Amino acid sequence: EAEAEERKRKAAAEKAAAEPTPDPAGAQAAEARTAKTPSATRAKADRGRVVDDRDSRGRAKGDDGNRRSGKLTLNQALSGGEGGRQRSVAAMKRKQERLRQKAMGGGQSHEKVVRDVKVPETIMVSELANRMSERVADVVKSLMKMGMMVTQNQSVDQDTAELIIEEFGHRINRVSDADVEDVIKTEEDAPEDLLPRPPVITVMGHVDHGKTSVLDAIRHSKVTAGEAGGITQHIGAYQVTADSGQLLTFLDTPGHAAFTSMRARGAQVTDIVVLVVAADDAVMPQTVEAINHARAAGVPMIVAINKIDLPSANPQKVRTDLLQHEVVVEQMGGEVQDVEVSAKTGKGLDTLLESIALQAEILELKANPDRAALGAVIEAQLDVGRGPVATVLVQNGTLRQGDIFVVGEQWGKVRALVDDKGDRVKEAGPSVPVEVLGLNGTPEAGDVLNVVETEAQAREIAEYREQAAKDKRAAAGSGTSLEQLLAQAKADESVKELPILVKADVQGSAEAIVQAMEKIGNDEVRVRVLHYGVGAITESDIGLAEASGAPVIGFNVRANAPARSSANQKGVEIRYYSVIYDLVDDVKAAASGLLSAEVRENFIGYAEIKEVFKVTGVGKVAGCLVTEGVARRSAGVRLLRDNVVIH
Repeated sequence: EAEAEERKRKAAAEKAAAEPTPDPAGAQAAEARTAKTPSATRAKADRGRVVDDRDSRGRAKGDDGNRRSGKLTLNQALSGGEGGRQRSVAAMKRKQERLRQKAMGGGQSHEKVVRDVKVPETIMVSELANRMSERVADVVKSLMKMGMMVTQNQSVDQDTAELIIEEFGHRINRVSDADVEDVIKTEEDAPEDLLPRPPVITVMGHVDHGKTSVLDAIRHSKVTAGEAGGITQHIGAYQVTADSGQLLTFLDTPGHAAFTSMRARGAQVTDIVVLVVAADDAVMPQTVEAINHARAAGVPMIVAINKIDLPSANPQKVRTDLLQHEVVVEQMGGEVQDVEVSAKTGKGLDTLLESIALQAEILELKANPDRAALGAVIEAQLDVGRGPVATVLVQNGTLRQGDIFVVGEQWGKVRALVDDKGDRVKEAGPSVPVEVLGLNGTPEAGDVLNVVETEAQAREIAEYREQAAKDKRAAAGSGTSLEQLLAQAKADESVKELPILVKADVQGSAEAIVQAMEKIGNDEVRVRVLHYGVGAITESDIGLAEASGAPVIGFNVRANAPARSSANQKGVEIRYYSVIYDLVDDVKAAASGLLSAEVRENFIGYAEIKEVFKVTGVGKVAGCLVTEGVARRSAGVRLLRDNVVIH
């Protein structure tokens, strides 16, 4: 027995020498970790004794059928012990998930809400997710699984949207693009909701008959004390108060061409037309055109016989000439009011305002101020500091700051409203003209403004209108058959073209110039407008003009410095005009091959105003820094702001 015991001690010593010696700190930590388990406690108690501690199955006693006893979590240790079995990590996770679902929903599954989703021919991914009440990320993920790498701001077609909607368990409701305009409310107003509104008056007449002078005389005679009368009014409409206290809204719509385009777009903004006829010149061709426009618009007319202060004035001849065009004034036994006025002396202006107020009472003009706003664009321009700006005449409802609207092919959110005096206002009611800021682009004169509920609706309507306009232009510019295409190509070969590029200060002026250019030409020559826009002449305009061999026409605008330099290098001609009739005459002469090389204005230099001084007895003096060329005494000047002529 002593020898056997000695052999056992030697074997144990050799085995201990073969194992690596752990560091004391690690041994203490391992001992502390394993001290909690029963098997570890037994192993510690049996340390120093070598015994065969195995059961009949060959498993180590205290292992409880789990060889990972040293890796148990606290939950596993607490749930074990019964029958020597312990839960796995996956089983514990499944149990915790069941408990969590039971706590959140009582163990019952919620039914998914199935929605009817309206989808136009194209729809943005974010808007599709919003209409399904699903997460945008989930919709984008589904599209990526279908092989479409799109973002939330990109659009998908109707068929793709249907696949996504069915995948999420909803129902699709296909709608035509034309149906998107159904959101614009067109219901009739109840009679009890209608309140009186100021009349809208447009002053029309022949050139040099004093139309603008009458407008200025009316306005300056009723200008408020707090307003500086010398400030140039960029807005094309303003309000005055008659002696009776009634507000009158005047539209300064320049020229009959703009009035025609507005009528063609269906913007019936005028209630009364004041026809200005010079007493010394009688009825002229454009007077007849103005009469026809007023009749086509279906609005009443008041004749203002101007320049009665001149010795050669003959008002009776004017009344007689009007009879030839079926305009019978009251003094000739008719129903059309006529007033003799003088814009120079101010005579008869109060009588004219009273006649307008009387005509407005007869019309019984009313509107509902408590509905979504409806208006028409009088003028639009691109302001460098403020972006696209539209002069809007509210026709019905009330336009408020923050309203979302769609106007023509553009849409936006009202960022600010500016009245005719230059003051910011919070809202504008019926027959009130305001400048609207917050558009995403420049609309056209005559476009109708409608307030909608959401930006998505406004964007959809604007995109539909833009696409419809593109399709219409493409259809108008293309032949419907091969024979027509060949005939058109043959006709184009025989007709010489004069290409031009037009830039103007406001949208209405640009459109009027384009319309005038389209009327120039015959079977041998015609004028083709390559491009027209609003704002200063830029380098891109010069590049287009050079490629097409066309001159650049600037109407009340100027080219910026890089554009001037580029034009000089490339030999592109730039012509500036401030009167549309001079422009038309020059283009006619150029089309006839008779245009001489005379220069109407020779620019010798440019200067930048640094400071304005007030000098007693002289007035205001501008301190300038010459930036280009020279400044000479007695030379004429033009005042530019953002390359747009303001004086």
